[in-house]
Amino acid sequence: MRIVRSVTVVAALAGLALVAGCSGPGGNRSSAGADSAPRKVTGATPGATGTARPGAAPPVDARTTPKSTFALDVDTASYSYARRQLTAGSLPDPSTVRPEEFVNAFRQDYAQPAGSGFSMTTDGAKLPESGTRIMRVGLQTRGEDAASRRDVALTFAIDTSGSMDYDGKLGLVKDALHTLIRQLRPSDRVAIVAYADEPRVLRELTAVSDRNALDEAIDELSASGSTDLGSGVETAYRVARDGYRKGATNRVILLSDGLANQGDTDSKTILDKVSDQAGRGITLLCVGVGGDYGDALMEQLADHGHGMAVYVGDQAEARRTFTTQLTANLTVRARAAKAQVEFDPKRVRSYRLIGFDDRRLAADDFRNDAVDGGWVGPGHSVTALYEVTLRPKASGRVATARVRWQDPESDEAKEAARTVSVSDLDGALADAAPRLRADRAVAAFAEWLRGDRYAPDVRPESLASTADAAADATEDAQLRELATLIRTAAKLKD
Repeated sequence: MRIVRSVTVVAALAGLALVAGCSGPGGNRSSAGADSAPRKVTGATPGATGTARPGAAPPVDARTTPKSTFALDVDTASYSYARRQLTAGSLPDPSTVRPEEFVNAFRQDYAQPAGSGFSMTTDGAKLPESGTRIMRVGLQTRGEDAASRRDVALTFAIDTSGSMDYDGKLGLVKDALHTLIRQLRPSDRVAIVAYADEPRVLRELTAVSDRNALDEAIDELSASGSTDLGSGVETAYRVARDGYRKGATNRVILLSDGLANQGDTDSKTILDKVSDQAGRGITLLCVGVGGDYGDALMEQLADHGHGMAVYVGDQAEARRTFTTQLTANLTVRARAAKAQVEFDPKRVRSYRLIGFDDRRLAADDFRNDAVDGGWVGPGHSVTALYEVTLRPKASGRVATARVRWQDPESDEAKEAARTVSVSDLDGALADAAPRLRADRAVAAFAEWLRGDRYAPDVRPESLASTADAAADATEDAQLRELATLIRTAAKLKD
């Protein structure tokens, strides 16, 4: 049992460290960037009409609001947590379901670009149930060779409060840390900060070559007391700043169940205290653990703290993350990344972006580099799905999709664009590429789980069959598992 648990959290740690980027409009500057973090802007899409349940995105009139703008997001915690809940026999709380994170959790087959930045893929199909179209905008960064990565300086802020003693959460974390330091290079550095009623620095940043000292610090971890998460994060940033390595990848990695109950418990207040450090090349990465999990706080910490959030699932998820990505992917491919899709109102009546509810930006923010975007690491894909209603007899260009980012080495802003035509969206969904059909099923499943008013009239068995067919075509076991989860959720909802 120890091996299974260890692998699971190591996977999440590697997965977090590897992304080296962040979610949401609150990405930070890396060691190659400026010393002050750009401002963060969030909010609903301007021009949206109608009233929806929380989280649902209503259709937007293309005449009044032709541009859809959002910060990129590479989080996957929402899907991982839902997966754990369903496997344990319960439905996830609708407030924890974020469709874009469900889609991000699955592999894509987008082509990789030659350098930093993104390749772009656009396609779509006609939806049989409504006659509207599904339009997909796929973005992909280039992977990285493990041998060529920078050294890393990882400061772990580890929750050792009493709640971490339940479900073996702290024991799982300790086993994982012991394993992780054996995966790092001797020249990498690791610090260990524990926090409960108050923070304790068990080890300042220490070369991994001194493995015995790090093992001893990990063995000192024990659970008791309350959870002063704010002080723990603040102390970890101080340790990371004191041991900052220029030219290396510097990270604070928070491991917690997100159940703060002492001191500052508001994410913005916590991160305001460390905003200077966060703006100077130290990214916050959040690893959620345990069945009793504070999803909202951990996700908000990631958003406000220039970071990303991943939830620790089970062994299968660990193998997908740990064995395929490991710690090779620690650098940044694109900083402050944003997307904008401009629809042609002569051909498009309305559109609806699925998910990205707290990542949306004003149209003018797209080229305003004072407004930050998502940070994306090597080998990552970001997929945006739109439901598009065309005008009668529409033909020609439907939309132009653009992505803008800052080069991590030069700070230069760059853009790429791709045009979408009616012909790109005219094929039947049943004949579409397997990954597109799977993405549609994943997003519809997420919206069905949270009961969105604007979600389609979902038939779970149809979604499960779509996932099974995509699994057959791609030989992707994760899609097969998705089909099982959909059928499980349907039984739980009956």
